[in-house]
Amino acid sequence: MFKENEINVYENDISLKQVIKEQNLQNKDEALFICDLNKLKEKYEMWNRAMPRIKPYYAVKCNDDPHVVKVLADLGTNFDCASKGEIKQILDLGVSPDRIIFAQPCKPVSHLEYAQQMGVMTSTVDTEFEIYKLHKNFPESNLVIRFRCEAKDAQCPLGDKFGCDAEKDATALILLAKSLNLKVIGTSFHVGSGCNDLPAYDRAITIAKNLFKFGSLLGYNMNLLDIGGGFPGSDDKKFYRIAEIVNKSVLRHFPDDKVNIIAEPGRYFVAAAYTLICKIHAKREARLPNGKLLTKMYYLNDGVYGSFNCILYDHQHAEVVHFVNEEDAIVPKFNSLIWGPTCDALDKIAEDVQLPDLKCGDFLAFPNMGAYTLPIASPFNGFALPKVLYFDKTKI
Repeated sequence: MFKENEINVYENDISLKQVIKEQNLQNKDEALFICDLNKLKEKYEMWNRAMPRIKPYYAVKCNDDPHVVKVLADLGTNFDCASKGEIKQILDLGVSPDRIIFAQPCKPVSHLEYAQQMGVMTSTVDTEFEIYKLHKNFPESNLVIRFRCEAKDAQCPLGDKFGCDAEKDATALILLAKSLNLKVIGTSFHVGSGCNDLPAYDRAITIAKNLFKFGSLLGYNMNLLDIGGGFPGSDDKKFYRIAEIVNKSVLRHFPDDKVNIIAEPGRYFVAAAYTLICKIHAKREARLPNGKLLTKMYYLNDGVYGSFNCILYDHQHAEVVHFVNEEDAIVPKFNSLIWGPTCDALDKIAEDVQLPDLKCGDFLAFPNMGAYTLPIASPFNGFALPKVLYFDKTKI
């Protein structure tokens, strides 16, 4: 039986059927996460191949699992933290404070004071109020001006909440910092989480170049460009297309390697590392008055208030994998609807899914479930959250 809270070493592939059998999930009512830590290493290597000049700062908010952040820290990844709690978690791993950017444009004072106490020197700002706050509470900070340059199509747009107007406000903020004798070291942007408008990166890097020129005219040593996140976690071809755009834009606008260029990938690292296994605990069939089948409904032991909160809050679409053997014969498929376990009608995981005829006690698997899932999940309606079973090919 695989061990919980320990890292189980595997050689070839992880068999989900074997996990279901060995963990005796047939006789349990809780869902189970499979976390393949080796996927993190593969993503780290892929990043370094695709964008060797861009240093990744993992966005801890995406998935703060202790095993995940430790593997990334050991690999050499730096960290994007948004709160005192996240900073503390990373520092407790032995990560030096210069490997952290406090990438929260609206910081509570107590969190800012903690960052000062621990030597986390670099943080983002996007309003004059935040600049005055830093002037009062942490004047030795290294300021990074975050401007808005949002993708036209993003899974989770961020521009309504963060980022100053690049033309009207960014230069004014740099001037304000100069008048207060604060240190501006660069700029940052975020095109939006799950970016589908890939040229947005080039547009933003072009704007950053102009702001660098302005800062340099004021005497600042502009040496940090933060290109934010938006990188896909389960579509490698798309990632390589983004990398090509970023590399060309960086080479054109920032050829001098004295400028440090960083990014804030979150889902890129963790999405594909997690697979969720759920059990069907109830079933119903919806039919027309003439008896014709409309849809088969399945009720699982996890839902949108638990691990599938990513559907509500991160606009994800669940990919469903069944375990019915289709090799020996053609198995008919039926229009299916998948519900979560709670009594809320919003607890809908997927609809219009084509599945074979399943029964209570059967299992479904959901890959690419590592981003914005467990950190946000709640035990609403009294349903327990899934445990996590960890795997790795080797231990680093």
